[in-house]
Amino acid sequence: MRRLQRHRFRRTTLLTAGYAAFLVGVGFVHAGYGCGVAGAIDSWPGRLVLGATLLGTFRRRDIAALAFAVAVAASLGLGRGDLYLQKLAAYEPYYGQTVTITAHATEDAVYGKNSQLSFDADQVRANDGTVLAGKTELSGFGLNAVYQGDEVQATGKLYPGFGAYQGRMSYAQLQLVAHHPSLIANVRRKFAAGMQSALPEPLASFAMGLLIGQRATLPDDVKQDLLMVGLTHIIAVSGYNLTIMLEAGRGLFGRASKRLATLGAFALIGMFVLLAGSSASIIRAAIVSMLSITAGYYGRSFKPLSLILLAAVITVWANPFYLWSDVSWYLSFLAFYGVMVLAPALGARLRPGRELPLPAAVALESVCAEVMTLPYVLHTFGQLSLIGLPANVLVVTLVPLAMLLSAAAGLAGMLAPPFAGWLAWPAKLLLTYMLDVAHLLSRVPHIFLQNLEFSVGQMLVLYALIITISLSLSFKLKRKNGTITDRKDTLEKAHRHVRTLEMVNH
Repeated sequence: MRRLQRHRFRRTTLLTAGYAAFLVGVGFVHAGYGCGVAGAIDSWPGRLVLGATLLGTFRRRDIAALAFAVAVAASLGLGRGDLYLQKLAAYEPYYGQTVTITAHATEDAVYGKNSQLSFDADQVRANDGTVLAGKTELSGFGLNAVYQGDEVQATGKLYPGFGAYQGRMSYAQLQLVAHHPSLIANVRRKFAAGMQSALPEPLASFAMGLLIGQRATLPDDVKQDLLMVGLTHIIAVSGYNLTIMLEAGRGLFGRASKRLATLGAFALIGMFVLLAGSSASIIRAAIVSMLSITAGYYGRSFKPLSLILLAAVITVWANPFYLWSDVSWYLSFLAFYGVMVLAPALGARLRPGRELPLPAAVALESVCAEVMTLPYVLHTFGQLSLIGLPANVLVVTLVPLAMLLSAAAGLAGMLAPPFAGWLAWPAKLLLTYMLDVAHLLSRVPHIFLQNLEFSVGQMLVLYALIITISLSLSFKLKRKNGTITDRKDTLEKAHRHVRTLEMVNH
C-alpha cells in the first residue's frame, strides 16, 4: 500500500483516466444517474474552480491526484450530460404532435422513400419560439429542391429520432422561408454536375462517394455489393479520405518550411470539411488529424490511446448524443483503436524494426479494424462479411489513385466539358475495376451472414479479451513517457501517424 501511495503516475495516465472518466460520467447521465450538477459546472466560477484544481493534480501525480482527476472529470461529464438532457427535454411536448417547425438544411436534399425530399436540419425552432437543440431528419413534399443553408418551414408530426437525430418528421408539408446561397455549396454542385458529365452511372456516384462521401445517389445494388464484401467504409467520409488529401499536400509542401507545410495541411483540412460537409464522421477525422499535425509541428506525437480518447471527449462535449445512441460514433472509434493501437502492436511483433509492405499493412489494418468493430456490429446489426480481407486488399490500395483520377474527371467535366470524355477514361477504367471486384466477390455463396444473435454480455467479453491482448502487446513496445512524447518527430512523422486513420467503418 505504501508503495502505491508513493508511486508517481505519468501525466499521460492522469489525462487518459480523466478522458475515460468524463465519458463514463456522460454515459451515467443517460442511464438515469445524473446528479443535477449542470448549473454549477456550466457557470464560469464552477469551470474555473474545477480547472484550477485539476491542474494542481499534475504536480503531485500520486494515487490521490489520480483519484481526484477521475472525480473532477466525471463531474464534468455528469454536468455536461445533465445540461444536454435539459435541452433535449424541450422536445418532449412535441413528440407525436402535429407541429410547425423552422430549420436550416445542413445538406442538399435528395429524393428518398415515396418520392419525398429528405435532408438533415439543425437550428430547429418550434412555431411558439421554443428552440430545439440537436439535429432533425426531415422528409416531405411541397418544394422541388432544398439546398444546404436554406431556411425551411415544415409542418407534420414530430417523432423521436434514431441514432444521432433528436427528432424526425416524415410526409411534412415543406415551405421555403429563405434561401441562403453558399459559394462552397455552389462549387460542390457544379463539381458534381461535371462528374455526371464526365462519367456514366454508377461510376459518377461512386466517384463522389470516394471523394466526399456522397452516397445518396449511389444505386441500391452497388451499396449492397459494397456492404456484403466489407467495403462500405471507402464511400463513407472518414480519416481515410482526409489522410489521402494530407499525403497529397505533403507532396506539394514537403520541401517548404515546416510552418508552410503545417498551414497547408490545415488549409486542406478546412477545405475538405467545407466541401464534404460537417457531419460527425468528418469532424471526428478532422479533429484527430489536426491534433496529430499540431503535435508534429512542435516535434512531438500523441500516444494513440490518449489521442482517441481526447477526440472522443471533444465530440461528446459538443454533442453527448453521440455517446448515447450514435452507432457510427462507436464504429469509428472502435476502428480507430484497431488501426492505431492494435495494428501497430501486431505489426511490431510480426516484423520488428521494419515497416510492413503496403499490401500487408493494408491487410493488417483491415483485420484489426474488423476485429474491433465486429462484436459491436454483430450485436447491433447481426451481420458479418466473411470476405472483407481479400476485398480490402484488392480495392483499398487503389483508392488514392481512384480519388486522384476521379477528381481530374470531375474538374474536366466542370471546366472543359468537350474534353471530359478523353480525360475521364483512366478514372472510368479504375472505378469499373473496383465495382466489378465488389460485384464478383459479393456473388460468392454464403459470404454474408445475417440475423445473427449476439448478446451484450458476449460483446463485452470479446472486447475485454481483445483490449487485454492489445494492451499487453502495446506495453511490450518501447514507449517514452507522457501523453506527448519527447521525440523530435518531424511534420512528416505526424503525417505518417495520421495515415492510421483509415478503415473507419460505417
